[in-house]
Amino acid sequence: MRFETERLILRPWLLSDAEDLYQYAKDPAVGPVAGWPPHTSVENSREIIKYILSADGTYAVCLKKDNKAIGSIGLMCGKTSNFALPETQGEIGYWIGVPFWGQGLIPEAVRALLRYGFEKLKLEKIWCGYFDGNEKSKRVQEKCGFTYHHTNKDIHWKMMDDIRTEHVTCLTGEEWLLQTADNPCGIF
Repeated sequence: MRFETERLILRPWLLSDAEDLYQYAKDPAVGPVAGWPPHTSVENSREIIKYILSADGTYAVCLKKDNKAIGSIGLMCGKTSNFALPETQGEIGYWIGVPFWGQGLIPEAVRALLRYGFEKLKLEKIWCGYFDGNEKSKRVQEKCGFTYHHTNKDIHWKMMDDIRTEHVTCLTGEEWLLQTADNPCGIF
């Protein structure tokens, strides 16, 4: 599966993306706030593509101008989500390299997956979350119409082996339809 937006291509990860992935995923400002450790080498990035990012529903976020991976986004449905959801619900997760922060690229990518999730997969609800301190992720969720649902305090996060507070947001299919009807250009 592949998606195109005004500025982006969302496509499956390739092993040949390892160098581009490492370039952005080694930055300690990116992974830890999203819940994963910085990548340690191109080979480490290649292994992560092979065993994690190659999962169904996970896409490289690429600029149209060069199709190089600058981030990642995924829509995990049902049991494949971090929230153990019913099959009628999904979860979106994302990150983007520091040089691309503040350009509205991830909200653009999220909106593409929301459209796919609600229109094609007929999901009833899509969830998202962010950890304390990840204001950029919180802002993306607000821009895309997600609303606060609940907070999970003092959870053990295995990938970082630490204790975190996670804020969970969601968007229903009905809410999404109202937003798109009020704003047919898809700009929230």
